[in-house]
Amino acid sequence: MTEGKIVNEDVAAAAAVHLLVERRETVATAESLTGGLLATTFVEIPGVSAVFRGGLVVYATDLKHTLAGVPEELLDERGPVDRDVARALAQGVRERCDADWGLATTGVAGPEPQDGKPVGMVFVAVAGATSTTVKELSLSGSRAEIRHATMLEVLDLFASELRK
Repeated sequence: MTEGKIVNEDVAAAAAVHLLVERRETVATAESLTGGLLATTFVEIPGVSAVFRGGLVVYATDLKHTLAGVPEELLDERGPVDRDVARALAQGVRERCDADWGLATTGVAGPEPQDGKPVGMVFVAVAGATSTTVKELSLSGSRAEIRHATMLEVLDLFASELRK
């Protein structure tokens, strides 16, 4: 992680929850490689029920389409690890869970490459009412480290979007 980045997910999630409560806004998550870590981090925060709508763990590619609404053509053409897939996941979970914000993670945690995408290639996305921001990451480490770093990165991106 680089200097100035979030290093404690509990503090980051609590700060986001506090801001959401103040703003009377809600959030939902669509997770692939993080497999529910992001949702779990949110629900550990007292008072989160006022702002956390829910989450989708869409690990299988077909569920990204059927549950989160990612266009099937996009998944067929580019596969699940793609900038536009992350964008569609965030937008889809925001719409399907009727939330003000949608957060998404997709990527390759390893130990092997997937569909020609290298281990550590990750995309995180945050969708709001007027825009969606996607960040491409190139992470290294073990499978667990990549998953944890992904969660920190999406929380950092969400914090940046909330501050705008």
